[in-house]
Amino acid sequence: QVQLLESGGGSVQAGGSLTLSCAKSGDIGSRHCVGWFRRRPGLEREGVATIDSDGSRTYADSVKGRFVVSQDSDKKMLTLQMDSLKPEDTGEYYCAAKMGRGCFLLLHRGGAGMEYWGKGTQVTVSS
Repeated sequence: QVQLLESGGGSVQAGGSLTLSCAKSGDIGSRHCVGWFRRRPGLEREGVATIDSDGSRTYADSVKGRFVVSQDSDKKMLTLQMDSLKPEDTGEYYCAAKMGRGCFLLLHRGGAGMEYWGKGTQVTVSS
């Protein structure tokens, strides 16, 4: 059973930085897609950043150049470094994983099809 546990959320002023972490347990296979999704107030869930088992990254246009997704060599920790945060980045952030490939579509479909989800961590950016 794959389990995901997010940490690192919090409150920050606009322009600040936060680092989200997702600890993974269980086996999601040698080929997989993992990533971050968010639900902003009043909006549907959307993809933020994904990374597949080959290291290929996909980002939402709204976070390109500001956020960086990475995972450690053991593939047990997924990280989202968020810089130059904006009030519109406020929301609940979720870590998710899926066996197999398809990160690009999974991100742009808002995570529909991801098999495993964490419980989320809140990010609040004040102006």
